[in-house]
Formats: sequence, C-alpha cells, structure tokens
Amino acid sequence: MIAVDELVRAAAVEGARWDRDGLPDAMVERAARAGILGADRPVAVGGAGCDARELGELAATLGHACTSLRSLLTVHGMVAAAVDRWGTAAQRDEWLPRLTSGDLVAALAATEAGAGTELSAVATTFEPDGQDFLVTGTKLWVTFGQRADVYLVLGTKYVSSASASGPTTPPGGLCAALVDRRRPGVVVEPADSGLGLRGARLATIRFDRVRIPAAQVIAPPGFGLSHVIGTALDHGRYTVAWGCVGLARACLDDAAAHAATRVQGGTALVEHQLIRATLGRGWAEVEGARALCERAADARIAGSPEALIATVTAKYAAAAAAATVSERAVQVLGAAGCAPDGRVGRFYRDAKVMQIIEGAQEVAEVTMGEHVVRGAR
Repeated sequence: MIAVDELVRAAAVEGARWDRDGLPDAMVERAARAGILGADRPVAVGGAGCDARELGELAATLGHACTSLRSLLTVHGMVAAAVDRWGTAAQRDEWLPRLTSGDLVAALAATEAGAGTELSAVATTFEPDGQDFLVTGTKLWVTFGQRADVYLVLGTKYVSSASASGPTTPPGGLCAALVDRRRPGVVVEPADSGLGLRGARLATIRFDRVRIPAAQVIAPPGFGLSHVIGTALDHGRYTVAWGCVGLARACLDDAAAHAATRVQGGTALVEHQLIRATLGRGWAEVEGARALCERAADARIAGSPEALIATVTAKYAAAAAAATVSERAVQVLGAAGCAPDGRVGRFYRDAKVMQIIEGAQEVAEVTMGEHVVRGAR
C-alpha cells in the first residue's frame, strides 16, 4: 500500500520552501515509509508490486504536487530497475531489499562535462586493481546526489598493458557499477540547480580512485550503457512522462481557478473567449499526453516490443504539454504567476528542464522519425 496523501498535503504547504532549500531528509524518509521508493519493485523484496499503469498514476500524482518529490521516485527507481533487470542473483539479494525499503537512497551518476546526450563519451574510468576496481571521474547534475547513499556510475573499463613506451590504457568497454557514498575518495559538492528542479538536491560527484569490489559492477563490461543505463533511462523517461502530465494538469487547474475568480472591469476572466480558448488548448494537450502515457503503460504491461518507442513518444508529448501549458498558466495568472512562491511559476521552470532530461526533445524527434522510416520500409 502506497500512502501518498500525506506527501501531497505536505507538498501543498511546503513546496515553495523545498524549491528554495531542497527536499529535506525528513521528507525523503517519509517518502520511503510511504512506499514511494519501492513502488514498482516486487512484493518478494518488500515492494508494492505496482504495474506500469499504477506506477504512472503515482508519478502523475506526485508530479501534480511537486516536481522534485516526483524526481525522487524517478531517480531512485531508475537505479533499482537497472539492478533488478541486470544484477546477478547475489547483487539483487544484496541491494534490492535495501533500495526497496529506502534504507538506501540511490542516484544515477552518468552525465559529465563532455557527455550529456552522448553518454558513450564518458571519461570516468574503472581501472582493474586485483579483485577490485578504482573509479576516477567527475559526474554533474546528479539528482538527489546530495542525499544519496549509493550511486550507479557509468564509466569506461581500462585494462593496463605494458609496451615499449610505457603503460597504456586501452578501453575495455563501458561499465556501470554501484559506488557507496562513504568510500574514501568520494566527494559530494552541492550544485546550484539553476532554472528548475531546485528542490532535487543536485550535486557534482567526484571520484578519486575510489576502490570498489568487482562484485559491484552491474553486468559485464560493454553492457554498461546499452543495457544497464539504458534500462535506467527508459524507466526514467516513463516516470518523467507521467510526472509531466501531473504537472501540466496542475497548471491547467490553477489557471482555470484563477480565471473563474479574477474579475477585471466587472467581468470574470473566464468569460473572455481568448481565455476559454487558452484553457481549451491546454486541456487538449494534457489529455493527449495522458493518452500517450496510457498507451506506453499498456505496451509495457504487455511486454510489447513497441514499449520503448511508446515511452519515448509519451515523454516527448508530455514534456511539450508541460512546457506550453505552464507557460500559458503563468500568462493567465499574470503577476500572480510570477510570484516567487507561486506553483505555476515553479512548474514553468521545472517544465523546461523536463524537455532536456532523460533524452532531449530533439533526440526524441530523431528516434521517432527513425521509427516512422522503419515502418515505411
């Protein structure tokens, strides 16, 4: 049973403060107790066993309340999904119960200064050293990186070899591994989240020859990006898509409520045809995005090969709806929409970020275009 009502009520009261100061540890713990962090993990490991539709509805509910709270569901779920799908039986036994219960909070550490959209360009290295690996590199924009206990890190395996000119380090394939925050050499630096997601406790994580057991590498070298991180990103896109539907719905609700009560020149705003048209366009965009999210949910539940492209499409449409509906909501609310603690203003900033993370809109367009071409052939 996932108890979200208390979290939603807290977000209504504290959302603006979280946006200024970050989601507090106490709320992360409350989210864990409510079952958020193990929502779609199997009941056998203590999870709620939610199917794709139930997970989506949860993400939409949290997205309607607070983007940063929904981001906790997303980033933690990305790591848990990757471990569940690609971890060995021993790795699942060791990590999944603690991830599911929230005893451990996880974050994905993939992005670097030279590797954003093109994650294959990561410079972080995994250097074999006996039975261990030494992890070296710097990761940027790690969501909840300030709070996480463990990071799923993407890097390149380097195999040292001797030559006449001295040691060399040829690449040995992309790796993904769980790295404990408390290991010597892990440095966590709070990052200014800037435009949006200000409550999501972003961090820069530096790894200085951090020693980890080889048993913490998830899947063989060469499968780190295509399989492990690929699974994480697919899970992330899906929950971001549903979260954007909730965000857009909240902005539409706030715009409609304001238009119904705000009177100018003796006439309520909602009586103006232009305002009604604005609300109508927003409603169509939200409903369309939700329908695509439901389509993605059905494909995932059915195990359809179309699930991946359905998820990309849903995230693309939902992020676009979130951006346009939130922008119009700010316009309808006017000065109230620009207030520092206003929800639509906060969501307007968050929505722009949603068009970039887990696959930028332009990348999604290329992916969808390639799908169309394959179908035509």
